[in-house]
Amino acid sequence: MKHLLITSLLAFGLFSMNGFSQNGIFGKWVTIDDASKEKKSIVEIYEKDGKVYGKIVKLYRKPGENPDPVCDECDEDDPRYKQKIIGMEVITGLKKNDDVYSDGEILDPKEGKIYDCKIWLEDEKLMVRGYLYFFFRTQTWTRAE
Repeated sequence: MKHLLITSLLAFGLFSMNGFSQNGIFGKWVTIDDASKEKKSIVEIYEKDGKVYGKIVKLYRKPGENPDPVCDECDEDDPRYKQKIIGMEVITGLKKNDDVYSDGEILDPKEGKIYDCKIWLEDEKLMVRGYLYFFFRTQTWTRAE
């Protein structure tokens, strides 16, 4: 019985340290439009090859909007050019640095622009910062249900 308790505690600790707990960055997050404050999409954050990535798994579309758009604003040299936005990796190559994941990039598929990126948790919300030199914008994403 003692060994079962110790094993359970160790397993829980390992999952928590790897970000697999409910409080980690991994999972699905609702993105919010800065101007309208409406839901834009759901992005799934996951680990691949030791780095963190995020892909769009759902778009919230208004009546009359294309329900399955492509990234026609992406640079023609970008492999995501003219690709469907749903399923697209928009966060790439983040590395864990203490409680922050940084040194990656984020794509704004609406504008086709790529920014340096870092993300971190703050009060159970995911803070996502895209920046170019000294200019930056930070969005607050909430966990999807």
